[in-house]
Amino acid sequence: MKNDLSRLLVLILICVGAATQSSLLAATIPAGTPLIVRTAGGISSHATPGRAFTATLDQDVVINGDVILRAGTRVSGIIESSRGSRATTSSNPLTLDLTGVSSNGRIVPVKTSGGVQPHNQVKTTRASRGGFTVGEKIFPAGTRLEFRLARPLHFNALTANN
Repeated sequence: MKNDLSRLLVLILICVGAATQSSLLAATIPAGTPLIVRTAGGISSHATPGRAFTATLDQDVVINGDVILRAGTRVSGIIESSRGSRATTSSNPLTLDLTGVSSNGRIVPVKTSGGVQPHNQVKTTRASRGGFTVGEKIFPAGTRLEFRLARPLHFNALTANN
């Protein structure tokens, strides 16, 4: 009986220790936190809405002194709106949103607020050839964009730092 009680006590202590350690490793990035990224490839102002794009975090995301996401972490996003095909006359600005953050081989869903409209436009050679323009802008690889989380993002700190 005494032996069974000792085993039960050890099991309870192990469970409490594991639960405490697990809660210490959990981290939440609050809504409103900026995520500053650099695009992995060029994006055209005529890109098809719904098309995916990739980027990497340009700087660490630090919460209460702890690095939750490291610079270089891959993120994915979607083109929300654009001018569309060169044959259309849409005047929608290019608007991007983040949709996920890569962590330990998995994509963690992300919701950003309001969409981002890139600013550092570079016209393509074709767009300025012959003295006319088709209004196309190319945002080159490495374009820096700032998104804000619309909802808190819950992470395991050890997983996010890998």
